[in-house]
Amino acid sequence: MSGCDFITNCAATAVLAAGVIATAFGIAGTGPAYAQQAPRIIELTQTGCQFIESEGGVDHGFQTASAADCAAINEQSGAERVADAAPLRLEPGKYIFRVTNKNVPYELGFWLRGQGFSRVTLPSTSGGGLTEGVTRDYEIELTAGEYLYSCPLNPTPDYHLIVEG
Repeated sequence: MSGCDFITNCAATAVLAAGVIATAFGIAGTGPAYAQQAPRIIELTQTGCQFIESEGGVDHGFQTASAADCAAINEQSGAERVADAAPLRLEPGKYIFRVTNKNVPYELGFWLRGQGFSRVTLPSTSGGGLTEGVTRDYEIELTAGEYLYSCPLNPTPDYHLIVEG
């Protein structure tokens, strides 16, 4: 092994070791070096008409056979549920939103976008293909600002995300 290969391998091992140590102490995903290496993962679970984590971990158990069912349910309770939910707060950086369709019998998706006028200037991500039991990743680099995320196919309420830092 040449000196250059050894140094490169040592540097890679040191970065990996730092990540393992940071994870062991519960500080994974912090610091500029780590942020450049791997996005943080935010897991979200969709059930009928809602994201469970976005509503304080409460699964309301809504039964739905179509998007029209959710439109009616959320017209009745969506605004109140969102008002009671704390916004998701993150720092700027790279993220993967890992979204799972837990038990909805039709295709779902995910849409994250800037809120209000910032919708034109802030990054966004979206996609579908979430059939029952399927999990998909939506990668995005978030900058400071206020965002909304939802599933227009379920449909869910618009949940709030604030990126500060």
